[in-house]
Amino acid sequence: MSSGLDRVVAIVNGKGGVGKTTITANIGGMLAASGYRVLLVDMDPQGNLAEELGYTDAETNDDGMALAQTLVFAADAKPTIGIRENLDVLMGGSHLDMAAAGLTLKAQKDPAAAKGALANGLEGLADKYDLIFIDCPPGQETLQQAALAAARWALIPVKTDASSRKGLRDVARRLDAVVSINPDLDLLGIVLFGVNRSAKRVSESAREAIRQDLGSGAPIFETSIRHAEAAAQESRERGLLAFELEEAVLAAPKWWELRRGSGQEHDGPRSKSAVGVAEDFQALGEEVVARITDSEAASIPTGPIGAES
Repeated sequence: MSSGLDRVVAIVNGKGGVGKTTITANIGGMLAASGYRVLLVDMDPQGNLAEELGYTDAETNDDGMALAQTLVFAADAKPTIGIRENLDVLMGGSHLDMAAAGLTLKAQKDPAAAKGALANGLEGLADKYDLIFIDCPPGQETLQQAALAAARWALIPVKTDASSRKGLRDVARRLDAVVSINPDLDLLGIVLFGVNRSAKRVSESAREAIRQDLGSGAPIFETSIRHAEAAAQESRERGLLAFELEEAVLAAPKWWELRRGSGQEHDGPRSKSAVGVAEDFQALGEEVVARITDSEAASIPTGPIGAES
C-alpha cells in the first residue's frame, strides 16, 4: 500500500445495522469540525451516508457515479467538496452495484487490479487530507475487498448480541483476502455500538466474547456508542450529525423561558439524548486519532542512544 494511504480507515462489518455509516459520518464530521481535513468514501450502493449528512436530495448527489467510474475505469477520484467545512465526500449510491459487477469481471482476469481499484483512485488525492474514512457495505464482497485493500486500518463496529458479533469472523476472512496486496492493513479497534448504558454486565460480556473470538489482545475501544433512538431518528430526519444536533438542542429556549415569555417558540431539535451521543462520538474520535498517531510515533526509527540531535 502507498504510504500516502497510511491514514485511511475502513469501517467494516459483515453484518448490516451495526452503526458503520453512523460512525463514519459522525467521527468524520466531528474531526472535520475540529480542524482536520477529512474525506469520507461511501462504498455502499444504498448510499446511506447521504441521509446522515443531509445531502440526499441535493443536486450534488451523483448516486455513486464518480466513485463507480474511479473503480471500474480508473478515473481520477473526484469527491464532492465542502459537504461540511473541511469535509469532502466520495458519494455512494446505486451506480456502485454496476461497479461491483465490473470489478467482479475484472477480478476474473486480474484479481490484484480489482482489489486495488480504490487504492489507485485515492493515491492522487490522499495528501490533501489528514484522515480518510471508508464506509463499507455489509455485502458486495468485491467492494469490501477494494475498501480494505485501500486502508491502513480496519475499525469494526459491533452490537452486544451474538448474531452481530458473528460478522467479526467474516471480516477476518476478508482481511486475509487482501493481505497479499496490502500487508500493512491492521485492526485499529472494535467499538460497541447501540449500547444500553444501564446494562453494564451485557457490555462486559460482549467484550469478553470478542476477546474469546479474536484473542485476549483484541484492540477494543474504551468508548462505546450508546443507544439513543430518538436522537438517531431526529439526526437522520434533519440531516444533522450528533454534535450539530447537540448544539441545536442546547441553543433552544428552556421551558421556563417559554413560560415566562422570555423565549420564542421553535421547531428545532428536542432530543436531549443528543448531548450524550455527541460526547460518545467525540471520545471515539479522540481514541481513533490517538491510536493512529501512537502507531506512527512508534514506527519512526530512532537514532542510537546518546546521538546528537
